[in-house]
Amino acid sequence: MKDSKAQFKRAKIFPFIPTGEYYFNKGVKAYDRFDINKAKKYLKRALELEPDEAMIACQLAIVHTEAGEYTDSNKLLFMILSDLDDKMSECHYFIANNFAHLGMFTDAYKHAQLYLEQDQIGEFSVEAEELMQLIGLDEDENFDSLVEQDELIDKLETSRVLLESGDFKEAIRMLEAAVEDYPEFWPAYNNLALAYFYEGDSGKAAGILEKVLENNPGNLHALCNLAVFLYYEKETEQLSELLAALDKVQPMLFEHRYKLGATFALTGKYEQAYFWLRQIQKYGYDGDPGFYYWLAKAAYFTENKKVANQAWQILSKMNPEQNQIEPWNVENHPDPRNLKNDSAILKMLRSELFEERLYGIFLISVTDHMQDIFSHPDFKRLEDFSYAERIYLAHILRDRLNAPIPEEDYVALIHEAAVILYERFNEAGLNTHNILLQWFSFFILGLGESISIANPDAFAAAAEYIYFKQSHNKKTQKQVAEEYGISEATLRKYIKIVEKYWE
Repeated sequence: MKDSKAQFKRAKIFPFIPTGEYYFNKGVKAYDRFDINKAKKYLKRALELEPDEAMIACQLAIVHTEAGEYTDSNKLLFMILSDLDDKMSECHYFIANNFAHLGMFTDAYKHAQLYLEQDQIGEFSVEAEELMQLIGLDEDENFDSLVEQDELIDKLETSRVLLESGDFKEAIRMLEAAVEDYPEFWPAYNNLALAYFYEGDSGKAAGILEKVLENNPGNLHALCNLAVFLYYEKETEQLSELLAALDKVQPMLFEHRYKLGATFALTGKYEQAYFWLRQIQKYGYDGDPGFYYWLAKAAYFTENKKVANQAWQILSKMNPEQNQIEPWNVENHPDPRNLKNDSAILKMLRSELFEERLYGIFLISVTDHMQDIFSHPDFKRLEDFSYAERIYLAHILRDRLNAPIPEEDYVALIHEAAVILYERFNEAGLNTHNILLQWFSFFILGLGESISIANPDAFAAAAEYIYFKQSHNKKTQKQVAEEYGISEATLRKYIKIVEKYWE
């Protein structure tokens, strides 16, 4: 016993400190077991510990490819060639393979060719030759066709950025030109439909999707976009039928699974949403903030609270601005056509349409960060505002200016009617853009006409009645009058006034 104690005292404890090689080996073993998620986790840790090790970075790039993350894979591969080991020729083959998956065939061909030039008898030489033959760039006609495809993919990516930034008009301009030149480029039609929908022209958007589905039946992006449109338009019966059909779809591509899962999450079908989104995450899919938003919401409402919180934490790190309120605390997803961020408002103020500039001023009055807009370097100079815009802006700022405003009574009542319409349409989940543009056209036409406006509710009611009448979604005068708490005679009187200027 005494000797054992002495031996224990003499014993040394060596702490185990995992190295990059340790995590690399664990990552490779996980990859061999097809556990892409763990493989990615271990290899990322290995690369953090040994950032100059090209072999680790290359293996991680291969795992990204297996997960369908071709762009992330190429970023690593280009980094290896530029910063770590420019002699690692197999990177060119892996880059070529990724570009082929992305549909960028000219770039795929170039890198396959580079690989063979650097290593004619390399491990992937047969595969590289087969890839080049498959692409078939030896024929001039094929080369021109593939260059066109690359250009179209660039346009599609540019349009996606424009849509995300709220520049719908520019996206429409670019995509209209693309579909005119390439009438069977269906992804462009899908983005064009979204642009028109967010711009407020739901009829045009639906017509574009109808054309896509007539010519390219089963186009999943078009079907999912149609489901989103039906959701925001409150077309419950049609939406239920479409979602039932989508529930039978079994997509192969990660991109399609994500689209399907996000669509189910938006429309409240959380079981289906969680199935698809969680599935691709388990296979190692590293999504954008939108992916984690929908995964968090779907997980929460299917009682997978741990997954929900994990997804929310990832989202918060990726995009801190988006973590103001948890997705499960958002009861109904607001119509994106009614959400106007600062950049969208600033663009409206410079619009060629007079009524859209007035709408931009109106949105300043209902935003929570008015001061940020006024202090923004892109805010239009006051001297560039028209007379009508200046007096409307003065009304919005009347509490700060403390000065008389020309035609104050007229402007105040026009604004009050606009607020009534905005709140009613928002509460009903309807698009506010078109009705308010129409209302502000009345503002312009009636300015200086000495219109007697005694009842903003009656004017809002008249505007709403005419709007629905023109959009072939009629409401009766009796119905509108009851909703606004006015008599039918009063409503008819104000309809005559508004129609006089809207003729």
